[in-house]
Amino acid sequence: MILAAGRGERMRPLTDTTPKPLLVVQGRPLMQWPMQALVAGGVRQLVINTAWLGDQIASHFGHRHRAATVAYSHEGLDFGGALETAGGIVRALPLLGDVFWVVAGDVFAPTFRFTPSAVERFAAGEQLAHLWLVPNPPHNPGGDFGISPEGLALSDAPVKYTFSTIGLYRAALFASPYCEIPPGNPGGIKAPLAPLLRAAMADGRVGAELYEGAWTDVGTPGRLAELNAKKRPA
Repeated sequence: MILAAGRGERMRPLTDTTPKPLLVVQGRPLMQWPMQALVAGGVRQLVINTAWLGDQIASHFGHRHRAATVAYSHEGLDFGGALETAGGIVRALPLLGDVFWVVAGDVFAPTFRFTPSAVERFAAGEQLAHLWLVPNPPHNPGGDFGISPEGLALSDAPVKYTFSTIGLYRAALFASPYCEIPPGNPGGIKAPLAPLLRAAMADGRVGAELYEGAWTDVGTPGRLAELNAKKRPA
C-alpha cells in the first residue's frame, strides 16, 4: 500500500494544483519511485489511497503499473478527506492480504529494496509489524523509535531513530485489541498509526532495523529542490 492521501500543506503552493506524490523528483513522479521498487521486489498488486486531488493520481497511473495491478481507496470521494494512516489502512484492508508493505508516497528512498525474503521472514514470524528506521534528519533530531539488541522496536529508548514510513504489517494489527475501527472502516473514522504501533511494541510484537541508504522526507519545497539538483541515481 502506498499512502498518497495527504494535503501537503508545507509544500504549498506547489500542492495547490498537484498532489504531493505527483511532484517530480529526478525525472519521475515522487510516488513512482516506491511503486517501481515494489514491483521490482515481486509485488503484483499495488493499493493507493487518495484524497487531495486524488483524481490526478488515478488518471496518471491508471490500473496497471508495469507488472502490477493498481487498486485505489478513494478516501476523498468516499468521506470528503483523508482518514490518517491507520484509518486509511483499515479502509483499504479488503484490498490487501494478511501481510503487506506500506510506504508513504512522499518519501524518496531510491536504493531501498522491497525484497521477497523480507516478506517471507516476516510472514514466518509472529510480529505484527516490522519497521525500517533511518538516521535522524535535521527536521526530526529526537527520532521516533529505538531498536533493542534483539531487533524489537522500542517506544522508549535512549537512542531513537526516525521511522522511514516503510514497513511490513500483518492485518491483525488493525483489529482488536490494537485497533477498534470496524473492518473496512465503513464510517470513515480518522486514526493515526503511532498509537497502534506503540501498543504492539509494549507487547513485543514489532520488529525494527536500521536502513542507512539514501532517504528523504520530501516535505518542503527546499528539500524537493535539493533532490532535483542532485544527479539521478542509476
